[in-house]
Amino acid sequence: MTVQMSTHDAFEGQLKADSETTADSGSASEVHFVHAAQRGDEDAFRQLVIRYERRVFKVIHRFITDPEQVEDLVQEAFLRAWRRLDQFDLTRRFGPWLFRLAVNLTFDHLRRVKRRGRWSLFSDSASTALQEPVSRDTGEQFDNAQEVRAILDEIPEVYRTVLILRDVEGFCTAEVASMTDRTEATIRWRLAEARKMFRDAWDRKERRDLHGD
Repeated sequence: MTVQMSTHDAFEGQLKADSETTADSGSASEVHFVHAAQRGDEDAFRQLVIRYERRVFKVIHRFITDPEQVEDLVQEAFLRAWRRLDQFDLTRRFGPWLFRLAVNLTFDHLRRVKRRGRWSLFSDSASTALQEPVSRDTGEQFDNAQEVRAILDEIPEVYRTVLILRDVEGFCTAEVASMTDRTEATIRWRLAEARKMFRDAWDRKERRDLHGD
């Protein structure tokens, strides 16, 4: 069993919606909004907020349990984007640049609070509250998602982060590299390692289930 299939089964409807958002994000209208926002057009920037707000929330919610804290970080991410729009290169895509700001804010927050206790990438609500009901057997789907979360929590942070952004959230390798400030070669290597870790952990779980350990 591969990690791609495991995470896809658990989050199928969410990934479908996210892929549609990503496909739309490179449209000509977005370039227009970004260009207008750089000239100080607040209404244009508001359109970008509407376009990306839900997914920024979902990405941050992968790493932060408290929804109120997530909301604060979402607002801070957009505020930072607005203040730094003059630094954005219009020849590049706006989405990866925005998500890099959001991910960096999230990691800064986690580093500040990590000494106060253990944190997990998934909260109980992160995989369900924002997910469309796509399966008739929602109980089985929820159990599978719980198992995926438990296994992901065993994977070291640097690998787990790449796995979440690439295989769960559906960002491409170049986008993950941009968000984490790493080379694409590093991301591909970490992703391969993370998938192997996940697959090995999943196989161990299945053996335990089979033998009742």
